[in-house]
Amino acid sequence: MFRLMSGAMEGAVEFDPVLLARIQFAFTISFHIIFPAFTIGLSAFIAVLLWLWLRTKNEKFHRLARFWTKIFAVSFAMGVVSGIVLSYQFGTNWSRFAEFSGNVIGPLMGYEVLTAFYLEATFLGIMLFGWNRFPPWLIALSATLVAIGTSMSAFWILAANSWMQTPAGHEIRDGIAYPVDWLRIIFNPSFPYRFAHMLNAAYLTTAVVVLAVGARYLLAGRHPEESRTMLRMAVGMIAVSAPLQLVIGDQHGLNTLEHQPVKVAAMEGHWNGRDPASLVLFGIPDEEARANRFEVAIPHLGSLILTHDWEGTYQGLTDFPEDQWPPVLNVFFAFRIMVGIGLLLIAVGFLGLYLWWRGRLFEPGLFLRFTSFMWPLGFIAILAGWFVTEQGRQPWLVYGHLRTADGISPVPGASVASTLALFVFIYGIVFTTGIYYINRLINRGPQGQATAGAGGLPNRPLSAAEEAAREATGRPVGQGPGKPLRAPEG
Repeated sequence: MFRLMSGAMEGAVEFDPVLLARIQFAFTISFHIIFPAFTIGLSAFIAVLLWLWLRTKNEKFHRLARFWTKIFAVSFAMGVVSGIVLSYQFGTNWSRFAEFSGNVIGPLMGYEVLTAFYLEATFLGIMLFGWNRFPPWLIALSATLVAIGTSMSAFWILAANSWMQTPAGHEIRDGIAYPVDWLRIIFNPSFPYRFAHMLNAAYLTTAVVVLAVGARYLLAGRHPEESRTMLRMAVGMIAVSAPLQLVIGDQHGLNTLEHQPVKVAAMEGHWNGRDPASLVLFGIPDEEARANRFEVAIPHLGSLILTHDWEGTYQGLTDFPEDQWPPVLNVFFAFRIMVGIGLLLIAVGFLGLYLWWRGRLFEPGLFLRFTSFMWPLGFIAILAGWFVTEQGRQPWLVYGHLRTADGISPVPGASVASTLALFVFIYGIVFTTGIYYINRLINRGPQGQATAGAGGLPNRPLSAAEEAAREATGRPVGQGPGKPLRAPEG
């Protein structure tokens, strides 16, 4: 993977700046994307819990909302921290890309800040710190607006990314893209499918996490009322969103076939466009032999899915110049990981509905034991889908206009390698710390309304954020390892 040493015999090390810049961005975006995806779904889940609490007055919804708000606070912070460096990389590693596309990408990023980020920042404080200071309806409204803000953030980010995949609404003058029609830029040909696919993936991922946590509590005999609620809501969401994701993905695939046929050929392991395509269940693509080794396939089914014709044909990899091929092996297997997890989640959703109907959903058994370990599946599917999207676009940064090799900054490869090593180290610490605190919060579980008072602190209700800090660190709010510190009055 790394072409780092080309002069090893002479004792010199030559770094490939293009490859290292790609690895660095792929590493940082992979860490970052899982947290916004989780917070998009989790904020919507919290808002639903709060409105259910207001409507039913059932305290279990209140306890669940406060519990998941603590986890949301840590996840949101992780997303912010891991995302800061991404914008800097456009200038440090991808300045030529920024020069080419800055007139289009820059305003889209600005619109995200002016709409989504300001909305989130305004009402996030009320959602995290206002539980005992504002009326319940305002907390529920704030959670709803935060959920809308997270979705709006995804809207603008995916509009920018989709423009890079299927650019439209611009003109190129002197090697630089200039906006001509902002509606065509935002609602470019792939954006509706990409946005729907990602938003539904975020909701599905969150439902899987909620299901796993509820199953874990039931197996341990803890928080039975809250656990049953989490299982019912999660199973219902998975049973709806998992099949919906299959439908959206199918439409997205047809759109990709129209605009990026070489990506679809790599996804399907389809080499010869003159023959009807098989649905390759397994194989190992061999670019030199231009064939799949150890192939297990269903004849004609690939054509039926993509062309809706048993004898239909579409372009294969050999119909394109080899220098326009994406990394076939990576795209091929990442696509199968994503689809395989999606099909598994469909089965879990339908099985959960069946057990619910039979009154056996909450019985300790194979279903609960399996689902208690399912929490990473949604994140893995999101990362696999992201790899399909981004690696399948190669060798282009802006499809058909700017190649990846032409978009990097004129910086030495050694500089990129050193910052990559630093990012691996720092992100490892941040990620480990965040997962540790989230796991501590989950181990503690939903609690009643907590109050301060330890160490001479004011005896007042704690906010959700203060509870998260106390429960994650294991010490009272405001109390460090030394003498107690007095917290500010409410």
